[in-house]
Amino acid sequence: MKNILIVGCGDIALRVAALLRPRYRLFGLQRNASRLAELHACGITPISGDLDSRASLARIGGLADIVLHFAPPPNSGEFDMRTRNLLAALSQRTLPRRLIYISTSGVYGDCNGARVSETHLLNPQSSRAMRRVDAETRIREWAQRSRINANILRVPGIYSAERLPLERLRSGSPAMLATQDSYTNHIHADDLARIVVAALHHGKPNRIYHASDDSELLLGDYFDAVADALHLPRPPRLSRAEVKRMVAPTLWSFMNESRRLSNERIKKELRVKLRYPKVTDALSSPD
Repeated sequence: MKNILIVGCGDIALRVAALLRPRYRLFGLQRNASRLAELHACGITPISGDLDSRASLARIGGLADIVLHFAPPPNSGEFDMRTRNLLAALSQRTLPRRLIYISTSGVYGDCNGARVSETHLLNPQSSRAMRRVDAETRIREWAQRSRINANILRVPGIYSAERLPLERLRSGSPAMLATQDSYTNHIHADDLARIVVAALHHGKPNRIYHASDDSELLLGDYFDAVADALHLPRPPRLSRAEVKRMVAPTLWSFMNESRRLSNERIKKELRVKLRYPKVTDALSSPD
């Protein structure tokens, strides 16, 4: 039975663990002792360590055949030192054979609503997206140098029943007029977990994949769909300039970027069949 090390044991990791438990021995890097019982209950053996402290990662070298890197970058800085620390620790003993990293579609920046494939030019426009580009670059260089099969999953907005913009809708935060709105991309958390497993089994070496559904929604239409499904008021529509003045800069950086991700690779190469091809499929599901 092969060993899998999960780095970043959040919601997606636990969904992935439920799919992998029967066939793999799972370990999870964990710095928070309060979650040990939760990880054990999910079939994950906790390994104490902190990505912000390279010295604490000595135990993970040579531990795993496969590494699933789901941890976000630090909140500041030019580089993703967490990923750099992880790769340094993994290089100390027997190398893993595969690594899958969850990145973000934010690495493309604003594409003015254009359709975007995995070969599209990177243009990160926020510091967090720049740190993601740094992580991707370090992983791909390390994998190529070490002859490890690495896959990058560029992920858009993740949603599920527990991850919907309810506070935003209840507070009456505005959306943009349809004629000025941005295209946004989505993936259900369960489908993302299934894409991770598909990449583990079918991903080509050093290959990038868009983990995105088939929806081509303007952001305001997404908010409207959620509001209608949950019987909440639709957000007011204002001009782009008015919305920019009213929302926090971090939220605006997300709202301002418009692109439509191609997901042909996950369908053709990873053989993924989405459970929720569109957001409306999930919102109307009884599950």
